[in-house]
Amino acid sequence: MPKALQPISVKELEQLKTTGLHTVGGVAGLVLQVTPTSRSWLFRYTALGVRKKIGLGPYPAISLKAARDAAIEIQNKIRLGIDPAQQKKAAQAELEKTAYPQAREATPPTFNDCSRQYILAHRSSWANSKHEVSWQNMLDRYAAPVIGGLAVNVITVEHMLKILSPIWDVKTETASRLRGRIELILRYAKALKFRSGENPAAWRDNLEALLPNPKKVSPVKHHEAVDLEAAHAVFRSIRAMDSIGARCLEFTILTACRSGESRGALWTEIDLERGLWTIPAQRMKMKRDHRIPLSGAAIELLRMTPRFDNTDLVFSSPQKVHLARPLSDMTLTACHRRLKLTATVHGWRSTFKDWAAEKTSYANELSEMALAHAISSGVESAYRRGDLFER
Repeated sequence: MPKALQPISVKELEQLKTTGLHTVGGVAGLVLQVTPTSRSWLFRYTALGVRKKIGLGPYPAISLKAARDAAIEIQNKIRLGIDPAQQKKAAQAELEKTAYPQAREATPPTFNDCSRQYILAHRSSWANSKHEVSWQNMLDRYAAPVIGGLAVNVITVEHMLKILSPIWDVKTETASRLRGRIELILRYAKALKFRSGENPAAWRDNLEALLPNPKKVSPVKHHEAVDLEAAHAVFRSIRAMDSIGARCLEFTILTACRSGESRGALWTEIDLERGLWTIPAQRMKMKRDHRIPLSGAAIELLRMTPRFDNTDLVFSSPQKVHLARPLSDMTLTACHRRLKLTATVHGWRSTFKDWAAEKTSYANELSEMALAHAISSGVESAYRRGDLFER
């Protein structure tokens, strides 16, 4: 095995920006792989005279300590004659057997079985674990009573109308999302050769002729926001609250970020000296790094926020430090409810947008970039590489 070098610190690790492999020391063979868009851990070793490597996950989601612990565990396996790469490959093969058992069955699976297998196969691509729960709950409530026990190859447009018609006018957004999810599951079944022909859940040239346009049935409802003129007073009330949830909400407002981004904030993402918070791509909705310049108020808040040895989370309840889990979304919502606000936490981003438009002379593109919104123009998106951070 490679010789272990002097361990580097978390602060030194944060300074590793050059593309390539960087040895971090502490455990022989552990390196940080840096690319223009991501940073991840690799462990390099030799088994039966062959040089190999195995991925340990993205940084900073996997901390320096966690990566070293995982590397030590792998070293112990190697000493016992276990090749971790082969072990991982075998585990993946077993997972695929679980995820795709229908590929070896002669009989098409039921819709319920197929939906569970679709979720299992795709959940790793979803940014939030709540999506899996949302998918399963929606399908169980609306689709399963009608088609749950049917084989996927016998589901028809008539079945879709039986599912969607009762809720299309009263729960239009839910019904539209449900239709899309069923369409994806049936497309999945078709790709696995368990059904053929047209997709009965498809909208274009199919259900659009049988159901009214959802955009005309129910107008889109945006997140209710705190009125700009009342924002300062509401913010003072939030600041007066003595709770970690209130501090996280205050930080969310000061940085105009999404609540999931602030609740999952890590100390290793924050540079207090430079006044910079860099949220990695894997935690962003648009899947690219997002840099936020921290105001004096945000920096002061962070300096007053206690740090705990057992977690890198910025906002963590002292009673749950050992669980190393972010605060729940309801923790922030509870602060609004204490103030009897009907506005959502996400609505503060709209308040920020109003402030930028009505109280400042900043260009619209700057506030859009500060909110980490997608660039609507495909051409502009293709040519713009910067994030307007200095401006």
